[in-house]
Amino acid sequence: MNDPGSGPESPFWNPRTETMPREELAAWQWRKLRVALAQARGSKFWADRIPEDISSLEDYTRRVPLVTKKDLVAAEEVAPPFGLLPSIDPASGMRFHQTSGTSGNTPLRTFDTVRDWTWAVDQWCTVLHGVGVRPGQRGIVAFGYGMFIGFWGMQDAMMRMGCTVLPTGSMDSAARVRLLVDYQIEVMGCTPTYALRLLETAKDMGIDLAVEGNLKTVITGAEPRPPATVRAIAEGFGAKVFDVAGMTELATVFTFECAAGGAGGAGVSHIIEPAAIEEVLHPETREPVGYGERGVRVMTGLGREGWQIFRYWTEDIVIKRPWHECSCGRTWDWYEGGIIGRSDDMRKIRGISVTPVMVEDVVRGFTAVREFQTVLRADRGLDVMVLRIEPADPASAPADLAEDIGAEIKRTIGLQPRVELVEPGVLPRFEAKAARFHDER
Repeated sequence: MNDPGSGPESPFWNPRTETMPREELAAWQWRKLRVALAQARGSKFWADRIPEDISSLEDYTRRVPLVTKKDLVAAEEVAPPFGLLPSIDPASGMRFHQTSGTSGNTPLRTFDTVRDWTWAVDQWCTVLHGVGVRPGQRGIVAFGYGMFIGFWGMQDAMMRMGCTVLPTGSMDSAARVRLLVDYQIEVMGCTPTYALRLLETAKDMGIDLAVEGNLKTVITGAEPRPPATVRAIAEGFGAKVFDVAGMTELATVFTFECAAGGAGGAGVSHIIEPAAIEEVLHPETREPVGYGERGVRVMTGLGREGWQIFRYWTEDIVIKRPWHECSCGRTWDWYEGGIIGRSDDMRKIRGISVTPVMVEDVVRGFTAVREFQTVLRADRGLDVMVLRIEPADPASAPADLAEDIGAEIKRTIGLQPRVELVEPGVLPRFEAKAARFHDER
């Protein structure tokens, strides 16, 4: 185990919580949960759902019902914006955020008190320190600074840690590329999709960011990202790429790839267990699954006092692994490959299960592709997957690009798509969560 001491040379932001024995961690979670349950008595929604005599963690997971996003949205719609959910007066909130709404559903609205946001930013500090970010480094967060909680916590965490943070919210992609070079930015946070867009923009500007830039660390989140996408980002920027995952419903991040586990898609995403209780349940039976088995994340937050979350069915597909299988010294369990996908993203096409990540992992393996879009259609009673491909350079694209992509999709997924090449600039670009997968059946 690594030296659990604190300080810039330590791999741990908080050695006490990151290396405590599992028995102590369980006791910590139970203490925090008891406080959270008592606080939830102030919420009409939670008070009606949670028994008052919960006696242990096991009793909690056995007796408290699962809750879905639909349940939470319905509770808010009773009296917008927060409805029956708040555990304290929302007037105590100093920040207001909402979910992205990219799935087409009604956004879920949340708020944070000063205490809540202080806690949320500390989880981001755990992540940043854990991937090697240190005081004095220059960083940017490349997103729109809107109501979506996104990377707000990362910006505040970098400032708390003593980094220099340059604002980019009003900049377009070309301006951000120029800033990366002019200021020799070392740390950047964005979605995987937007990282690729910056590389595309830089190429159009005649700039090689791996040579002219100075990025050491790229932190990506908000989307599942297959290994091929990670490799493209790492090679394009000449930087290490680390995955994080967070949720508006928690106010902060809940997993991150540690440096010891390896950047670049190594797949060791530690759960920040002092901040959240994470169960993994079978998608159909909703019974617990063991280490190494695929299931759906169910999350309980342990840090908010105003807008709380208990046994939330997230739709995220994960595979949990035991803490000791990573050499970093943390005693936190981890998710193999991070968030693999979402159970509500799975589509059946002629009997074959297909997810957006499966398609992206194949397409990103072709360097001649700049952007793509997947459309599911019904053609004379048959399901068809149409893959729209935008070549990086139509003039030099291989003549058999469409055929090769179709063959690789067939080989890896087992489904023959209809591949269409489109002109540059036809397909949409994304800064926040990408929406490349459309079911028109």
